[in-house]
Amino acid sequence: MIGVGATHHGATHHEADLGQSVLLKASGITKTFRADGVSVPAVRGVDLVLRRGEFAAIMGPSGSGKSTLLHLLGGLERPTSGEIWLDGRRVDGLSQAKWAVLRRRHIGFVFQFFNLVSNMTVADNVELAALMGGANKRQARERRDELLADLGLSAKADAAPARLSGGEQQRVALARALANRPSLLLADEPTGNLDSAGSQSVLRLITRAHADGQAILLVTHDARVACAAERVISLFDGMVADDAAMRPPRRPPAARPSATLPAVLRLRG
Repeated sequence: MIGVGATHHGATHHEADLGQSVLLKASGITKTFRADGVSVPAVRGVDLVLRRGEFAAIMGPSGSGKSTLLHLLGGLERPTSGEIWLDGRRVDGLSQAKWAVLRRRHIGFVFQFFNLVSNMTVADNVELAALMGGANKRQARERRDELLADLGLSAKADAAPARLSGGEQQRVALARALANRPSLLLADEPTGNLDSAGSQSVLRLITRAHADGQAILLVTHDARVACAAERVISLFDGMVADDAAMRPPRRPPAARPSATLPAVLRLRG
């Protein structure tokens, strides 16, 4: 077992064993929404540790808080309480501006409904992500061409996203998420709207990214997708019901320099 959920004990022991390999840590995070004057708890006291290069899947029934949890960990939602640490630095209190820079430089996000920029070509969608991640124009184009070739999409580089199939759009979304070479890839139901062939294609790409050293936290309802992970975290009613290792973890890669993260944390606003 690598990470510790709400039903497990000894988190301090595990975290001490992990040492510098810890990339993402959530401690007692909660999220409560208000609807028509009523408080609705979506995430209730979740503890989670993800190490560098680890591939973990989050499963659970509809409404169990899976997507909300992922959005909290990626800074798209602010937790009601609790702490989130990335690369040894606390980030749950960052402003939206700081989170935006942090995502551009350190986190890749894949959404269920692609969220591609419709009035930009496939190539421009990917290149823009690399530019926003800090690459210069030459580096961004090289990264764009490398990813599109790797995904079999070079011939579609000048196409608009609307002219692509769902599976192709999701591959472009994945390329965009990987364009900034993030240390953490967050994926929210990346195969949820795809047919079997499209799902298999996206899953192959995600497992390849994992083999290249990406840490991946993926929300899914598909057991076949979850089986590709090293670890499955089961969520029920906003709480971790189980946290089980599927197979021995890969040896964590050496920590990459994070020179830009302290700069992000010093940003004003």
